[in-house]
Amino acid sequence: MTKSAFRNWQRVQDEVLRRIQTREWKPGEMIPHEAALATEFGCARATVNRALREIAETGLLDRRRKAGTRVAEQPVAKATFDIAVIRQEVETRGQRYQHRLIERAERAPPHAVSAAMATAPGAKLLYLKALHMADDRPYALEDRWINLEAAPGARDEAFAETSANEWLLKHAPYTHGEIVFSATSASTDDADALACAVGAALFVLDRLTWHRDLSVTKVRLVFSKDHQVRAAL
Repeated sequence: MTKSAFRNWQRVQDEVLRRIQTREWKPGEMIPHEAALATEFGCARATVNRALREIAETGLLDRRRKAGTRVAEQPVAKATFDIAVIRQEVETRGQRYQHRLIERAERAPPHAVSAAMATAPGAKLLYLKALHMADDRPYALEDRWINLEAAPGARDEAFAETSANEWLLKHAPYTHGEIVFSATSASTDDADALACAVGAALFVLDRLTWHRDLSVTKVRLVFSKDHQVRAAL
């Protein structure tokens, strides 16, 4: 295959898959860096990045920021989660949606947040706290940080009518991210916001999204214990 054939990311993907399947690249082995592969294939680095990203979604490659890419030792099927528009989620249930902004401020986040989002210590982010309602009852409590470098338009958005959840999905593209699901006991603040008892079991979704190497937003959504999340395998 000539180099010109690799200008299409699907062709790069096919060649990478061939090398994995024939054990030219063995399980657990680091593969060449994107820049080296782009030079070898005679294509743009973005073309290689797209191909590797698509393969990583299948579980055949393990990609880690600043650590490179290796062939997965034990490939596993990965679940695909869509980022839901909470308004649509509520309306699909046949309920009336409302959004209540509790707090909006530009300020430096806690160290744990700036470290997770890879922003400079002391750099200001946009902080939002909001409550999503269904038929006048609390549905989800949102605690969010937005990187204004990745989503500069958020600085001029009031988020009084449109939630950050919906605005970001329309105006701030992302390339990848990570989601953590957990359970927690309601704190006093959680209980006040969600109209539940202190200590009640709650469902928590923590999500961090990126646009290439730039973090976009970090959000913590707290739902009542009966909340469900579905994924495609």
